[in-house]
Amino acid sequence: MPTHFLSLGRLCLALTACLGLTAAETPAPASKPMTTPPKFEKATFGAGCFWGVEYQYRKIPGVSEAFSGYSGGKTQNPTYREICQDDTGHAEVIEVTFDPAKVSYRQLVEYFFRMHNPTQVDRQGPDVGDQYRSVIFYHSPEQKKIADEVKAALTAAKVYAEPIATKIEPAQVFWKAEEYHQRYYEKKGGRPYCHLIEYAPGK
Repeated sequence: MPTHFLSLGRLCLALTACLGLTAAETPAPASKPMTTPPKFEKATFGAGCFWGVEYQYRKIPGVSEAFSGYSGGKTQNPTYREICQDDTGHAEVIEVTFDPAKVSYRQLVEYFFRMHNPTQVDRQGPDVGDQYRSVIFYHSPEQKKIADEVKAALTAAKVYAEPIATKIEPAQVFWKAEEYHQRYYEKKGGRPYCHLIEYAPGK
C-alpha cells in the first residue's frame, strides 16, 4: 500500500481519538434545580363586615388570595339582600388562601382575635345582626386544635373583660359574595371603620 494512504489513515485515527477525548472531557450542562410549588391551604374567618377583614388579610405576607363571602347558613347561593334580612343563618366571612411555609395558620388565628372584638355577640362595632358574628370555620382537625388552643390561651390570660363569643365550627360551603364586595376598599378608597389593627408578625 502506498505510504501516503497509510499516513492519511493514521491522521484520521488521530483526529477521531482527539475528537472523542474532547467530547468526553466536555462537562454536561448543569441541570436546573427542581422547584417545589407551594402547598396552599385555606382558612375561613368571620369577624364582622367582610370588607375590612378581607382588606387586612390581603396584606399579610404569605396570603395569596382572600375573597368575601357567606358561610354557615341554610340557603343555597344567598344574596347580600337575603343575608341582611337575618333569616338565612349565614355569616359574612372571608376565605383565605395562604402558604403555610410563609405564614402559619396559628398566626392567622392569633391575628383574627386581635383585629376585631371577639366578645361581641351577633355584632361588630356599629354593625348589628347575626351575619356579623365572630366565627372560625376550620378545614381540618389540626385547624380546629389550633383555634381551640388560641381561644383557650386568651381566655386563661384574661385578655378580654368579657367572655369570648367566637364560635369554632367545621367549614361549610363558602358562597362567594357579589363582585362589588370584593376588594371593596381598593375600589372605593378609604380604610376599614372596624378593623383598624394591621397584621404584625410576632405580636
